[in-house]
Amino acid sequence: MPASGVSAAAIAARLSAVGLPTRVAEHGRHTSVEAEVPEALTAETWREVLEVVAEADRFGLLATSLNGRTPWAVVRKAVPTTGDVGGPGHQR
Repeated sequence: MPASGVSAAAIAARLSAVGLPTRVAEHGRHTSVEAEVPEALTAETWREVLEVVAEADRFGLLATSLNGRTPWAVVRKAVPTTGDVGGPGHQR
């Protein structure tokens, strides 16, 4: 598993430990974690959630009237240090 997957798995495990169901997804350049937040959540648990997602490269909160509140975190996959960093179709 890439380092991003390990970091994302650790974030998901910590969110699960505070009682939030999580989803982890691998993408081309990053691994994402989303959690489902119940209606009632203590301030202490919210602080823990924020501390956990703050360990990611990017994080945020999606809040809608249809889906409730979903904290999310993105951990970037490592970028090659040599070679064609931009990948196919990208010129330096």
